Amino acid sequence: MNVVDKLSSKSSQDKSILDKLNDMIDGESTETKSMKNLIAMVSQTDSTALILGETGTGKDIIAQAIHKCSKKKGPFVTVNCAAIPSELLESELFGHEKGSFTGADKQRKGRFEQSSGGSLFLDEIGDMPLPLQAKLLRAIESRSIQRVGGADDIKIDLRLICATHRDLEKKVESGEFRADLFFRINVLPINVPSLAERRTDIPALQEKLLSNLNLEELAKPIFTPDAITALTKHNWPGNVRELKNVIERACIIFPGKEITSSNVYENLLRLKVPSVAEEQDALWEMTADLSGITNIDESDLGNSPEDYLPHPKNYKNWFSFYDEIDLRRHLQDVEIILIEEALDKTLGKTFVNTFSRKTDNESAGTAIYKYFNLDNLKSFNNFFGFICSRTPISAKVLDFSKLSFKIE
Repeated sequence: MNVVDKLSSKSSQDKSILDKLNDMIDGESTETKSMKNLIAMVSQTDSTALILGETGTGKDIIAQAIHKCSKKKGPFVTVNCAAIPSELLESELFGHEKGSFTGADKQRKGRFEQSSGGSLFLDEIGDMPLPLQAKLLRAIESRSIQRVGGADDIKIDLRLICATHRDLEKKVESGEFRADLFFRINVLPINVPSLAERRTDIPALQEKLLSNLNLEELAKPIFTPDAITALTKHNWPGNVRELKNVIERACIIFPGKEITSSNVYENLLRLKVPSVAEEQDALWEMTADLSGITNIDESDLGNSPEDYLPHPKNYKNWFSFYDEIDLRRHLQDVEIILIEEALDKTLGKTFVNTFSRKTDNESAGTAIYKYFNLDNLKSFNNFFGFICSRTPISAKVLDFSKLSFKIE
């Protein structure tokens, strides 16, 4: 029986630890359960914890879980050792006395003192400068600190939690990290699995991240089952942070819309925003079955064959899918489709019959001219050019002044 299972069968206090872990850490994969086991054990001690994992795996969430499940009632204080310049990090951690350096116009407590009675989380400790590592080691071992510019020892009562995405053992070998400090903080190591190592947690994470997003008035999208499957197949080099960004991107690009696997691959993971043409093509597909539309008042329809055409009222639903529609392009597309269909049903057939009736000595141009009886050959030239551009026929030579042409 693992620690989590034991907690579920113990006192209400132990169950509250399990509830806190489940609320903060989503997923029931084997890797996630093992991690929860370690957190449950580590949280019940005051020993230093070292959280190891790739960037974006949620090491800060693990640190908060340790603090909330522990017996410490004080504050949870965070310091990112990689985000603060080395010349300021010492003062940030240990505080300073008035006049200790230029600009120190008053005494200031550092993060060690601010986290008294609680937990101090040193994120990215692998980037801490070597000179400061020695002072940190002394603070851990003596449970006391000295402010910058001060001489008095100040006792501290806190839980130290460290985290890094660096390989500290390699940094120790290269001399970039003190070996004695590494052994001192590596008491209770917790390895956070990458998102690729716990793919079965992705559906739960996706649902939780989507519910936690607050993007004002944007409607949240709906991920289809095949879209969820596509998410689980991704390698997620950015881990949970990348997944969170993808979910937020989905809310912005597809507000209130259904997301498919193709959307995941093309628009979310590859950062390809749907083009106007792609949206319009999708719009045509969605409205392709509008013939014989229901939900239309019968009084709006007559008894002519036009009854079977899509009713104009149906097109108002387009704006439920797209906020902006290029009506000019749509009307042009509609016009082209209707002309092509009309040509297929009328001109095309008559055109073929005209050629089949022409005599051997009669040129094709003469046959066309006899059929159309056009006075303005220039207009006919434009019209025939349109036909050639919309059919498999390729007109290589057109010279209607001589009433001859070549067709391939």
